[in-house]
Amino acid sequence: MKKTFDWKEFLLLNAGVSIMALGIYFFKFPNNFSTGGVSGIAVIISGIFQTATPGNIVFMVNMLLLAVGYLVFGKGFGLKTTYASFVMSGEIWLLERLVPMSAPFTDEPLLELIFAVMLPAFGSAILFNIDASSGGTDIAAMVLKKFTNINIGRALLCSDLLITIAACFVFDMKTGLFSIVGLAAKALVVDSVIESFNMCKFFTIITTKPQQVSEFIVQTLHRGATMEKGYGAFTHEDKTIIITAVRRAQAVKLQRYVRQIDQKAFILITNTSEIIGKGFRGAN
Repeated sequence: MKKTFDWKEFLLLNAGVSIMALGIYFFKFPNNFSTGGVSGIAVIISGIFQTATPGNIVFMVNMLLLAVGYLVFGKGFGLKTTYASFVMSGEIWLLERLVPMSAPFTDEPLLELIFAVMLPAFGSAILFNIDASSGGTDIAAMVLKKFTNINIGRALLCSDLLITIAACFVFDMKTGLFSIVGLAAKALVVDSVIESFNMCKFFTIITTKPQQVSEFIVQTLHRGATMEKGYGAFTHEDKTIIITAVRRAQAVKLQRYVRQIDQKAFILITNTSEIIGKGFRGAN
């Protein structure tokens, strides 16, 4: 059966790319923050060769990496990664011509660093959440993985660190130290935002009204649940343990309903961002 076009995913893809482009162009480039990746390479090269703008370098490097990706992987190369890489390069190139930046917005580099890290990290998290990426060094990692036994994560970290340290020599120590702080913060922010996007609530409900609770979960919340028999050690009553996972908005409704019909119910609620199965991630 032919797969229908996913407009929501397409809009999220474009939103993620645009947020990344805005953060890179308006906050990274004017401050010469080099926190790794293709944008970091562009900052360093433009600092060495004053005639080359970061936007032009990002465009050229990304196009080169896309060409390598298609040569190595052929038609199996990711369509979403290709699109995201092309659009982000094009947006940065276009911003350079429409909104020239001769200096940073403010004289507060720490404030600018926060935006230089937060916006691209937020955009990256959106892309990762729909199984896409902005290309760049991710393509180089895919090629390395295909032909070598190198630890890809470690290799990318080392390359990003070298690019970041280079800012100390190409620009000045202050810029280099800000870039190192930005590199450290980038990974933490991306992970935090991805977890926030995927955050769900895992319920363990011990109740004497299992039929009503399970019907509410299935018919109203449209979620599944697992039920098993239990026995209260203190009350010596037969109980039913219901296990289910719901989205955050549904969690409030479920908690309120259970308390309404069974005030003696015992409810354990745990945050979880990794749920694989039907209705969540990784399900066909």
